[in-house]
Amino acid sequence: MENVARPWPALWSLVIGFFMILIDTTIVSVANPRIMEGLNADINSVIWVTSAYLLAYAVPLLITGRLGDRFGPKRLYLTGLVVFTLASLWCGLSGDVQTLILARVVQGFGAAIMAPQTMAVITRIFPPDRRGAAMGIWGATAGVATLVGPILGGVLVDGLGWAWIFFINVPVGIAGFILALRYVPSLTTHPHKFDIPGVLLSAVGLFLLVFGIQEGETYNWGTITGPITVWGLIIAGVVVLAGFVAWQRFNPKFNGGEPLLPLSLFRDRNFSLANLGITTVGFTVTAFSLPLIFYYQVVRGLTPTQSALMMIPMALISGGLAPVVGKIIDRVNPKYITAGGLALMSVALFWNSALMRPDTPIWLFLLPSAVLGFANAGIWAPLSSTATRNLPPRQAGAGAGVYNTTRQIGAVLGSAAIAVLMQSRLAAELPAAAGAPAGEASPMSFGGQLPEALHEAFSTAMAQSIMLPAAVIVLGAAVALFFAKPKPVENWGGSGAPESGAAGANSAPAKSA
Repeated sequence: MENVARPWPALWSLVIGFFMILIDTTIVSVANPRIMEGLNADINSVIWVTSAYLLAYAVPLLITGRLGDRFGPKRLYLTGLVVFTLASLWCGLSGDVQTLILARVVQGFGAAIMAPQTMAVITRIFPPDRRGAAMGIWGATAGVATLVGPILGGVLVDGLGWAWIFFINVPVGIAGFILALRYVPSLTTHPHKFDIPGVLLSAVGLFLLVFGIQEGETYNWGTITGPITVWGLIIAGVVVLAGFVAWQRFNPKFNGGEPLLPLSLFRDRNFSLANLGITTVGFTVTAFSLPLIFYYQVVRGLTPTQSALMMIPMALISGGLAPVVGKIIDRVNPKYITAGGLALMSVALFWNSALMRPDTPIWLFLLPSAVLGFANAGIWAPLSSTATRNLPPRQAGAGAGVYNTTRQIGAVLGSAAIAVLMQSRLAAELPAAAGAPAGEASPMSFGGQLPEALHEAFSTAMAQSIMLPAAVIVLGAAVALFFAKPKPVENWGGSGAPESGAAGANSAPAKSA
């Protein structure tokens, strides 16, 4: 174990930055109309304000995770935090939408540098049999941040203007930097040989895949420009990533190089299964909120802030229980807690689907929201703890990069899939009610106001759409049932101690194995 005297202050210091970068994946959604008005932009440009951030965040994660192993997670985290904070200031000061999109790219890249380091540090400073509580805090942060984003965004936009959803990051970033500088230890570095071909293949492959999926709906899953099509990009991305995996497999054999992604990570059954599980979680958490929020606003007439407040029971219960669950999984097999949490999430979503009618008392939706809180508490910590339990310290960054990448890819898939399904169900349900030809009716067909006569059909379409994430998370529950029982901890992280400045030790960097 890396001999860190005070791991908990280090964890809380990292949580501040991790919470901030995750909030920025959702906070912009409620500000889009004001950004359009303030910067005189069209809808496609404003969509790219979010898309550019997500793309720049998702694509480099494999690389930045490995960089943390090479140069130290603290150094990478602080660098990413500076980039993110300065880019946030740039976002708020942007005078046109093109500048804002460029600033969001830089902001997303800063987030990509930071995110894997938070998980890697936890993996290295907490031993596997005492890591559950720490991962509970980390997991609760991930779960709650996705909900707090729209709420905080609504309050800031209504009270101070859209620029403040970015300006708020500046004082938080400065505070986070000071705390991390003081409390996060400078852990032992491992002088890996950097795999340049692997970097290029992974970056190109992930970019093509994520861009194709993320922007597919924008281009009707057809032609983007000239001979370039959405499906062409997706297929090319899969082919390049297959080439990346082949290179990772044979590179060490042919020229003695070290792979960017050690495939040996996937020999651990629980690591592989936890990555499948977090992919379904990323898909579901991203997908379920969209039809639910549309129902709240279009059918029930709630404001964006009021819609987000319907998620409060979920956020409070999840945030309160996740650390408790984290302590429990240090003592019991996390398989059943994880599977139970995933199954409970599916129950809550099917319950929401059953309630989505025009005349349902609005307070009833607080009940499945509360169930989602219990479900979230049983998902994030057990999954992340199971994924990292058997990771050796020298591969903590690589493992964290993979885990964060699969979560983000799941989120991109969920966003794309739910958009397609919602459009399909609206085309099927609304024309039947309006007497219009298929494909010609949508909420936008009515100038943003849906006639009361169509509320039933719209509710039905949204209720049907939310069944997709409910079904996908069932697959996650099935995957969790195959987790192997955690092994006893023996000589964990025996090689390598913190560098000078971490618990007062002074040692040379560990040699690459």
